[in-house]
Amino acid sequence: MNNKLPISCFIIAQDESDRITNTIESVIDFVDEVIVIDSGSTDGTQDLAKQLGCKVFFNTWNGYGPQKRFGEDCTRNEWLLNLDADEYLSDEIKSEILQTFDNNNDGYNFFSMKVTPIYPNWKRPRLFSASHQCVRLYNKRFGRFSNSPVHDSVQTNNSKVFYFKNHIYHNSVRSFKHLIEKEESYIQLQSKTLNDKNKIFLFLRIFIEFPLAFIKYYFIRRHFTGALTGLITALILAYYRWKRVVILFKN
Repeated sequence: MNNKLPISCFIIAQDESDRITNTIESVIDFVDEVIVIDSGSTDGTQDLAKQLGCKVFFNTWNGYGPQKRFGEDCTRNEWLLNLDADEYLSDEIKSEILQTFDNNNDGYNFFSMKVTPIYPNWKRPRLFSASHQCVRLYNKRFGRFSNSPVHDSVQTNNSKVFYFKNHIYHNSVRSFKHLIEKEESYIQLQSKTLNDKNKIFLFLRIFIEFPLAFIKYYFIRRHFTGALTGLITALILAYYRWKRVVILFKN
C-alpha cells in the first residue's frame, strides 16, 4: 500500500518470536510506522521485528502502563494503534479503520475494539466467543495510557468513544501446556494475597467449586462451541479454580 495511514502502531514484547509475526504483518502494510518495545528478549524477537520492518527500542520492564507510555513517547504520529505481541488485526477491522480515516475520523479521538481470544492453532474465534472492548486506536494529544503498572488502559478523559464492530484476534495461550503454566502462576500469586479465614466455607467449596466452575466456563462462557478444544480448556480452567480453593483452605 503506497498511501499509508498517519498512524504509529506500537507493540510491547518479550520473548514473542513465535507470535509477533502475525501481529506485525497485520499492520505493517497500512500504518506509517510499527514500533516494538522490547524488555529483554533472548529468543530473537528484536531481530525478527527489525527484519519485518519495525523500529525496535529497549526499555526495562516496570509494568504495563509505564511500558506502553514509553512506547507512546517513541512514536512520531499523533494517531496511535496499540497491539500486544499475541494479538493481530482481523481483515474486517482493518477495513473499518481504513474507512474511518477516509471519513476523517468523524470527530472521534478514541476508538474501541473487540479483543477476542482464539484457541491455539485455530484461525478464527469459536462460535459465540466472549470478547472485551478496549480503546486501542486513539489520538495521543487527547489521551494516553495510564501509568499503572498493573492496569493498561487508555485514559479518555470522558471523551466520546467510537466502538468498532469487528475484532482484534488474541492468541492468549500457545498450547494447553502454556495455559496450565499460566493458571499455575496465577494461583500461586493469588495465594500470597488472598486470605480467606472462613475455613468452613472453604471446606464446603472444595466439593462444589470444580463442577460450578466447569458449568461457568463450559456453558456460560460458551466454551462448548469449541468442540474438544473447548472441553479441555474448560476442564483446565475449572481445575485451577478448584485448586485455588484447596490452597486457601490449607493456608
